[in-house]
Amino acid sequence: MRYGVPNHLARLYARLPHALHWQGPSNDWVRATRPGLSLHSFIEGLALASDGTAYLADVPYGRVFRIDAADRAWTCVLNDGSEPHGLWLETATRMVIVDHRHGLRALDLDTLIVTPRCEAPTDGAFHGLSDLAIDGDGAIWFTDPGRSSLSDPYGRLFRLSPTGELTVVLERLPYPNGVAITPDGKDVLVAMTRANAVWKLSRTVAASALPMLGHYLQLSGGLGPDGLAIGAHGCLAVAHAQAGCAWLYDATGTLLARIAIPDGMWTTSVRFAPWSPGQLFIAEAQTGSIYEFDCTDILEEHA
Repeated sequence: MRYGVPNHLARLYARLPHALHWQGPSNDWVRATRPGLSLHSFIEGLALASDGTAYLADVPYGRVFRIDAADRAWTCVLNDGSEPHGLWLETATRMVIVDHRHGLRALDLDTLIVTPRCEAPTDGAFHGLSDLAIDGDGAIWFTDPGRSSLSDPYGRLFRLSPTGELTVVLERLPYPNGVAITPDGKDVLVAMTRANAVWKLSRTVAASALPMLGHYLQLSGGLGPDGLAIGAHGCLAVAHAQAGCAWLYDATGTLLARIAIPDGMWTTSVRFAPWSPGQLFIAEAQTGSIYEFDCTDILEEHA
């Protein structure tokens, strides 16, 4: 036992094939976020369909990959020079993409046509989007961190209603990133990467009022929390960026386990499998891999 909790090791599920490694020149995103390095990819935004198909965004090179469940073969389904960060399957055939450069977009998985999902905010532009979640009513919650941090906390959390109304829910945030909605629909959790913390707010706050915002979890080490996922069981998984692990918490915020990655440190995204609530998938960007871990025994032990 390390870190005061059981330490587990995830196993490799799939790795980006060498044939899909980026062969072109570097770009501004790589130079700004990983200075001096040459990246073959940087995968984020893990999304899982009910049939086992997985999707991943390749942030710096504008690609979206599909991984087939049967043979775990990778296919590039989008390559348009954008900066996709977060993916969410709104329906079986439509994916919502938060794009750092182009805002909120929709990808038709049948035609592979991309269209805008909403207009820019009334102040003129997004700072640079990062992640999203869709609640039970169909509203899209998404983060807009830009390059904000503790020294310049200008990040925002938006809500796009099912009728298309765009609302700034929170602002002055230090790099808001992953978003998750509790199964009962009452609360929204937001990863504050540059504060190394997860904050919590009420989803049902009146439109005319600021939500009651609280500090839910405090992490240490690494860079900070990136992607978040809450399963139907109510447990929260947190991808800890540059710490090579994901953390598992119960519905009260009690730490249950550390799930380590055997190779690579850049854990970016987590998702519980819709076909098996205890199955956790973790994206790791340094090696371009997805790992899996079965949390069922841990969840049953702490039920």
